[in-house]
Amino acid sequence: MTSLDDLPIRDDLRGREPYGAPQLEVPVALNTNENPYPPSERLVKALGEAVADVAGSLNRYPDRDAVALREDLAAFLNEDTPGAGLTSRQVWAANGSNEIIQQILQAFGGPGRAAMGFEPSYSMHPIITRVSGTRWIDAHRDEDFGLEPARAVAAIEEHRPDVVFLTSPNNPTGTALPLESIEAVLAAAPGMVVVDEAYAEFRRAGTPSALTLLPGNPRLIVTRTMSKAFAMAGTRLGYLAADPAVVDALLLVRLPYHLSAVTQAVARTALAHGAELLGTVDRLRRERDDLVGWLRGEGFTVADSDANFVLFGRFPDRGRIWRGLLDRGVLIREVGPPEWLRVSVGTAEEMAAFRTAMKESV
Repeated sequence: MTSLDDLPIRDDLRGREPYGAPQLEVPVALNTNENPYPPSERLVKALGEAVADVAGSLNRYPDRDAVALREDLAAFLNEDTPGAGLTSRQVWAANGSNEIIQQILQAFGGPGRAAMGFEPSYSMHPIITRVSGTRWIDAHRDEDFGLEPARAVAAIEEHRPDVVFLTSPNNPTGTALPLESIEAVLAAAPGMVVVDEAYAEFRRAGTPSALTLLPGNPRLIVTRTMSKAFAMAGTRLGYLAADPAVVDALLLVRLPYHLSAVTQAVARTALAHGAELLGTVDRLRRERDDLVGWLRGEGFTVADSDANFVLFGRFPDRGRIWRGLLDRGVLIREVGPPEWLRVSVGTAEEMAAFRTAMKESV
């Protein structure tokens, strides 16, 4: 059989592995940071009706620019961050936040350009960067997984990247960045600054969003997703807020009709039922904080988390612990710095199963 090595793929893709968390059938899956609570019967009915409404016109292309969806997303962000004052011209949507990141790099990165991130952080940032032909620069986070402004500025001044990625709350550590760090990066960066807020809805009360920095900062992009707090991972809907000129730039690289009519209808229905979907966030925050307390009480080192997952360690052989949990029907993620593991926050029953499996595995 022909192998990948026999094909004339790009030289810079040779030897790479495709991204993907393990997809295994287990009783307790706590490895991909999903919201564990499925849609209610009422919402399932509403989603079915929304799909049925567009089914009769699937012979036609969808709204190419998803105008109505972008209006709904702007309204949600204005509720989430009072005073943001966003309009649909400042919002863009795509198939998951990964396509948003890809479009940003297609518009502002590419051959001869560089993007910088502070790792450990979201592993798709460097992957999409390199696939876009952009050079990746890892500037590293602090020992406590924070980002000291002076160190970040020094790295930017040394490398002069065209795109800077900041992740807050950070994945896989859960660390939220203070606005002072983001402002310092904005002041120093010569190009675009992307703040990935995929887990923003889980942040602690009083933790501000980078959305508050958009006025007067046309090179700032704030990305979000409906895959996490909204419990719509299967919908594949990511979006961003930025200056209207940024949206104009992305229109140059987006594929025509990239968001299906079904995706737009499902996402709009989910936003209309946002109060129900986001009603589980406080419960997951409490489970997260209880989990952090329990892990520390068991003697583990735990990173502070503003997300719906917890990074904990340290294990000389983390693979042994990961396999021990899997043998007991609990799947978590072997990701991030060596000696650390990441567990998503699930239901109370799932977290009880995780605690039992941990006690038996260690």
